[in-house]
Amino acid sequence: MKSSTKDKADGKMHQVKGKIKETGGKAVGNEDLEGGGKGENSEGKAQEKTGDFKKVGGK
Repeated sequence: MKSSTKDKADGKMHQVKGKIKETGGKAVGNEDLEGGGKGENSEGKAQEKTGDFKKVGGK
């Protein structure tokens, strides 16, 4: 698997996991879980963008 494809797939996975944590944290009133989910979601978006840039750059 190409590096760009792996970054995009891993980024999507982290976004999904983050969204689940964020939603679960909101549902039970756990601000730490909600905040951690938001952070993981953001990291996933950044990783996915890295994959996009690698694809454009041809690496």
